[in-house]
Amino acid sequence: MLRFSEITGHETVKENLHHAIQMNKVSHAYIITGEELMGRKSLAGAFVLELFCEQGEQEACLNCHSCKQVLSKNHPDCIYVTHEKPGSIGVDDIRRQINDTIAIRPYSSPYKVYIVDEAEKMTVQAQNALLKTIEEPPSYAVIFLLTTNQDVFLPTILSRCVQIKLKPLKDSQVKEYLLEHLQLKEAEADVYAAFARGNLGKAIRLAASEDFKILHTEMLYLVKNLKTMDISEILMFIRRLKEEDIDLLECLDFMQFWYRDVLMFKVTKDVNLLIFKEEYPSINEISQRSGYEGLENILASIDKARIRLAANVNMELALELMLLVMKEN
Repeated sequence: MLRFSEITGHETVKENLHHAIQMNKVSHAYIITGEELMGRKSLAGAFVLELFCEQGEQEACLNCHSCKQVLSKNHPDCIYVTHEKPGSIGVDDIRRQINDTIAIRPYSSPYKVYIVDEAEKMTVQAQNALLKTIEEPPSYAVIFLLTTNQDVFLPTILSRCVQIKLKPLKDSQVKEYLLEHLQLKEAEADVYAAFARGNLGKAIRLAASEDFKILHTEMLYLVKNLKTMDISEILMFIRRLKEEDIDLLECLDFMQFWYRDVLMFKVTKDVNLLIFKEEYPSINEISQRSGYEGLENILASIDKARIRLAANVNMELALELMLLVMKEN
């Protein structure tokens, strides 16, 4: 669990939450919306640390009894709401863990905090049960709803909560973190930062993923050799992707970034602008033999494949159509 100062990015969010604590203007309910791994739980945890810290300084001390309890997730006034069914948070979960206990005053802190992760899984009945508590909360109660999609919440829930929407970080922030904390090579950090699209948690996960390293190797072979591969080899490659259960959307991301690099180098001749800097010789070669229209056709075919896969078109057919366009151009 991190303090606000130790969380990368989200400066405005951190400042607003910190200010609310320092000015004693803590709201009774917050919704933090962001992609998986984007830092929703880290921000909620940092808030609880600072809120409960006994020292009352500008940031949590991490040494007092309350801080140690929060860090070990054993603080009696910080409740992590759980749910038995993996796909939903039911009305019984909300009643038993929040509604039936919220009237009990805090044990050792001025506040009592409830953290509901994956709050988008709350059923309508569960939301209605929670609404009654949010409408008339005790003065000491704070409820955090952490979600990847706040659009599923009832309008009455949304209107009674402070809504915080996390934005992607800059690629440079993600890259800097990877270089400093994971000691990656710069070329590796460029690739992970690009694929993460501003999501630091995703970048960290990719850097540790053996599956992603396999995908990287497979896709690199494809884009370098596609021009000379015959139809049977292309079909065999597609089957291998399916058999190895490789993430197809990440495959499309790879090709999009690759041909974006080819087009970027064709226009600028600047190696520093490339994501795949270590592959400069191959990118240079492909850019020289490809026309602008052909590269635009390739990028359009990747977008079409993405749409087809989202529409549940046969995977092998969608990839085959895309790869044939790429081969021709």
